[in-house]
Amino acid sequence: MQPIISLKNVHKNFGEKQVLKGINLDIFPGQIIGYIGPNGAGKSTTVKILCGLISDFEGEVLVNGINIKNDSLAVKSIIGYVPELAELYDVLTPIEFLNFMAELYGLDDSIATDRMTKMLTAFGLESVMHQRMDTFSKGMRQKVLIISGLLHNPAIIILDEPLSGLDANSVIIVKELISKLAKDGKTIFYCSHMMDVVEKVSDRIVLINNGTVIADGSFEELKQQQGDQSLEQIFSLLTQGSGNNEASEQLMNAFNN
Repeated sequence: MQPIISLKNVHKNFGEKQVLKGINLDIFPGQIIGYIGPNGAGKSTTVKILCGLISDFEGEVLVNGINIKNDSLAVKSIIGYVPELAELYDVLTPIEFLNFMAELYGLDDSIATDRMTKMLTAFGLESVMHQRMDTFSKGMRQKVLIISGLLHNPAIIILDEPLSGLDANSVIIVKELISKLAKDGKTIFYCSHMMDVVEKVSDRIVLINNGTVIADGSFEELKQQQGDQSLEQIFSLLTQGSGNNEASEQLMNAFNN
């Protein structure tokens, strides 16, 4: 099987700061990749490169056999991206916003209307689909954002903290949806700081630190390599977070006056 995403010796600098230091990664169709790392590790930069939002990097990125530097538009057409922050056009209703997204992807009107109606209803937004989004909560906005990323039925879905602001029932829906999308052959690239969720939904976990991949495997494989520990403990060990307990004690000491 050929990889659907291939990163070969990818480097990226911002000025004098080297953010990615030679990322090599092959991702295959149907995989759920949990892409994790501390703040500043290079996760968001990797995501932006995959989505065609950053083009001035060194190395090679192939998506479905397409070199992203040669045809980023073709790559964007097969990717669904759900960013961490729900930046929406607040003056629009969900239907208006999703119709706009459907036009960008060249979807047939009847297909787009059917999909958006079904997905808005599944998320419990059927009663507000014609209401302006400037009145929406963070969770409601996040649901609309998730729908917009899936509307064109992409082969690759990139999720950056997709559960942010969602209520417990919606979190369950999204986690089950991720598994079903992967079974349907979709490739999921999942970035999150929620280790318990990554541990449960991912069939492969890639840990990045200081711009390099320092661990890559299933959760069971990582446990065998690092001892019978939770993903949170493995993360802390490999990213040198052993001082976390000391830091929390220092924070508590701030109240001792």
